[in-house]
Amino acid sequence: MTELRFDDRVAVVTGAGRGLGRAYARLLAERGARVVVNDTGGSLKGDGTDAGPAESVAGEIRAAGGEAVASTDSVSSPEGARAIVEMACDRWGAVDALIHNAGIVRAASLLEMTLEDFDAVLDVHLRGAFHLVRAAFPRMCDAGYGRIVLTSSIGGLYGNHRQANYGAAKAGLVGLANVVALEGEAAGVRCNVIVPGAVTRMAEGLDTSAYPPMSPELVAPVAAWLAHEACSISGEMLVSIAGRVARAFVAETRGVYREEWSMEAVADEMDAIRDGSDPFVAEGDAHVEHIRFSFAMAQRGRAR
Repeated sequence: MTELRFDDRVAVVTGAGRGLGRAYARLLAERGARVVVNDTGGSLKGDGTDAGPAESVAGEIRAAGGEAVASTDSVSSPEGARAIVEMACDRWGAVDALIHNAGIVRAASLLEMTLEDFDAVLDVHLRGAFHLVRAAFPRMCDAGYGRIVLTSSIGGLYGNHRQANYGAAKAGLVGLANVVALEGEAAGVRCNVIVPGAVTRMAEGLDTSAYPPMSPELVAPVAAWLAHEACSISGEMLVSIAGRVARAFVAETRGVYREEWSMEAVADEMDAIRDGSDPFVAEGDAHVEHIRFSFAMAQRGRAR
């Protein structure tokens, strides 16, 4: 297969000073992209700033013959996100690909989590994604081309202890990506979600000695493909963990139709309601497909 390259493309990667974002930025640059390396350089909890990580990665790219510029603006504000996108446009005239990877962690049980910790995580992961999309999406639509990659997590898909803020933010990103994919379709803008698993500083404190190889470099090709013009999907989720790449999707059981329901009927039918042996999976405009499928079942039920 012909090598997939990003020559003459401009990419923005947030959270690119370390870990997954660094691997993404370096791979895109190796394949010819001009890259805005964004990272505030703050702690894992989002405290403080340090220009070092972003400058270091941008320097690595330039030393290897690529083009990159460092950005330390925060995605947590509309102004910061706009400045990141404008840096790409002012320097290189466009923003073709956006990978939102920036994230923080503030773990606490539901009994202990403060509103401040809840909002701080949503500000970076979920609101940050909206701020970035809001800044980049109009430019991509005007250009008739764009690739947006948002980062979810198995914590968002399945939940995890002490991660209500993180789980809520990561689940919200799936809904945001679905809307961006729908609204961007006519303009050639595709949006997908990556669900990565890698050993980074977010794994601090965990015993990873028994883990298989889980470097950020194993995930980077998946994120890069989603950011490439060859990406043939939109509104989907790709999982990448320990060398395994899979599609995650929302499915429903076939369900049960009744003209009338009571609480007792719900209890009686629960096994049938939960039977996943023949699931319904909506493709394309899933919102419409869900309604069409449900209405068709009602129509068949009434016709009996």
